[in-house]
Amino acid sequence: MARKTPDADVTDAKPLPPLPGEQGQASTSPVTLARVDHEVPEEAADLLAVEEPLEIQLSFGPADRRSLKSITVTMRTPGHDEELAAGFLFTEGVLEDGAQILGFDTVAGAAPAGDDHFALPATSPGNIVRVELAPGVEVRTATLERNFYTTSSCGICGKASLLALRSVCPPRRPNDLFVSAETICRLPNLLRESQPVFALTGGLHGAALFTAEGEITLSREDVGRHNAVDKLLGNQFLEDAVPLRDKILMLSGRVSFELLQKAVMAGIAMVVAVGAPSSLAVKVARDFDIALIAFLRDRRFNIYHGIGHVTGLYTSEAN
Repeated sequence: MARKTPDADVTDAKPLPPLPGEQGQASTSPVTLARVDHEVPEEAADLLAVEEPLEIQLSFGPADRRSLKSITVTMRTPGHDEELAAGFLFTEGVLEDGAQILGFDTVAGAAPAGDDHFALPATSPGNIVRVELAPGVEVRTATLERNFYTTSSCGICGKASLLALRSVCPPRRPNDLFVSAETICRLPNLLRESQPVFALTGGLHGAALFTAEGEITLSREDVGRHNAVDKLLGNQFLEDAVPLRDKILMLSGRVSFELLQKAVMAGIAMVVAVGAPSSLAVKVARDFDIALIAFLRDRRFNIYHGIGHVTGLYTSEAN
């Protein structure tokens, strides 16, 4: 493509086709831009990761007296929305079993009567998923009303976060997962290979489940790191595969409290991340005996808890 002068119009570049997503919703969006090299702009086409709101609504109660509540709106990349909703409800302690869900509906925007705190406008078709619960399911309204303690901006202290997590987490069993250092070092490339939209846009977080031998069993990607994990764990929740005590959770970015608490709820025994952990994430790992490995790059990594679960390490004797 010919170079343009600095005042040239850059809107004529032919956009790239979007990557189709689940249920007809695109996960990428084409854009035209000016790419500057040594102060010279050039017309170019690119793909961006789509970021759109998803409202999660909950329909619950007796068959003749159903209640409808809008519980949250999250910014996400379209696709696997039902898994995202299920994973969110599971990891927040609202649901305990996939059988509690009768089904899902994708609806046009409309606030439930008297409940417009989270609701999207009626001009947001396809960005609302309604989770239909079985009539006998008791919804923990206190859990819903506290606006979900895992929200990183909620302002509650770390001590309160841990106490809340302990109140809803499943019973822990001994951590019997052992993984070789060689296997751990292979995980980032395997995760990257499972991210088609990241390969096109560079704009998504990834999460994947691996066996102790380093075989990938499932991966998801999203513009939000917590959404990628919810999609991943929501899939396993709906498949009745939790707890995941024999699986590694691999993350493409940093590790926050909310990601560790999702691992706790799913029974994950080891979390591995490319980025840094927060102080509260490390405390959760130690309190709930989850092996936590972070800063994994170029065959180097830090073990913040669970060194005994990493095999194949070489030890040096003190002088």
